Amino acid sequence: MLSYRHSYHAGNHADVLKHTVQALIIEALKAKDKPFVYHDSHSGAGRYDLQSDHAEKTGEFVDGIGRLWGEDCPQALHPYLKAVKALNPNGNLRYYPGSPKLAALLLREQDRMVMTELHPTDFPLLKQEFARDRRAKIYKEDGYAQIKAAMPPQERRGVVLIDPPYELKTEYADMVKGVEQGHKRWATGTYAIWYPVVLRDNIDFVERRLKASGIRNILKIEMNVMADTYERGMTGSGMIVINPPWKLEQQMNELLPWLTEKMAQTDQANFVVEWIVPE
Repeated sequence: MLSYRHSYHAGNHADVLKHTVQALIIEALKAKDKPFVYHDSHSGAGRYDLQSDHAEKTGEFVDGIGRLWGEDCPQALHPYLKAVKALNPNGNLRYYPGSPKLAALLLREQDRMVMTELHPTDFPLLKQEFARDRRAKIYKEDGYAQIKAAMPPQERRGVVLIDPPYELKTEYADMVKGVEQGHKRWATGTYAIWYPVVLRDNIDFVERRLKASGIRNILKIEMNVMADTYERGMTGSGMIVINPPWKLEQQMNELLPWLTEKMAQTDQANFVVEWIVPE
């Protein structure tokens, strides 16, 4: 089933958290001159028009990137916001970068990108977006199969972003299995895994599985714009980062009090930065 379209949700509070963490990881990798790889398992369309019918139907970006646009934001947000502003040089917020486009705006000439996408509508849009980018390779195949096939990368440095739609009940187990297979082949890479906070039981399941996997150095970063609920709908989101850059924990501890207050939709908004498994 391939019904999920990120165009309805681009720029929402979950994207703000995901892309902030992604940008900080990329900036940390750029601290060394040697090239690295950015690997995106569920790439989407690349960029999104916030004036499209999809985006305007939900209006989710208004309570996400819309709350940061034109604001004086903390330093940790600057790499992320710099990339978004690069798509909107006239200063008006219209276009929003998906994860691969955000990476492309931050990567250097010597770095490399690998993207996979299966959706029949988003795949050609992704190919069109990166048609002239010589750093990019795009595959229409299962993201986890490509991770398994591509690891370890020739650069031996880089980050794998895993951002599935979680449409099916099996996707949490599939994600953990995909991480385990990738980590078995490339244990020193950084793996950044996004998850929605919809049912807390699913997140608890992922944490238990990761603890049992034997993988170490796993950091959890979560921002909730309201309290957990058993009703339908996303109340927050998180990033699980394996082998995070050494500054990331401190950066998020400093940023999230401000960012959570900015993104809050109720006074029960909260955040967590904690180790699932220490180094």
